[in-house]
Amino acid sequence: MKANELRKLNDAELAGKLAELVESHFNMRFQHKTGQLENTSRLKQIRREIARLKTVQSEKKR
Repeated sequence: MKANELRKLNDAELAGKLAELVESHFNMRFQHKTGQLENTSRLKQIRREIARLKTVQSEKKR
């Protein structure tokens, strides 16, 4: 999602999306270590989405 789309979400939706992405990132890291992950570029994408979510959350707190 783009930052503009994330800014339209409320705090609860942002927190839910963040929890979902963190769990997905954890599972993908586990798969990557065991050699089961085929699309390794998705790890970088998820990391950036998490950072984007955290940035929007901190903007809303200010």
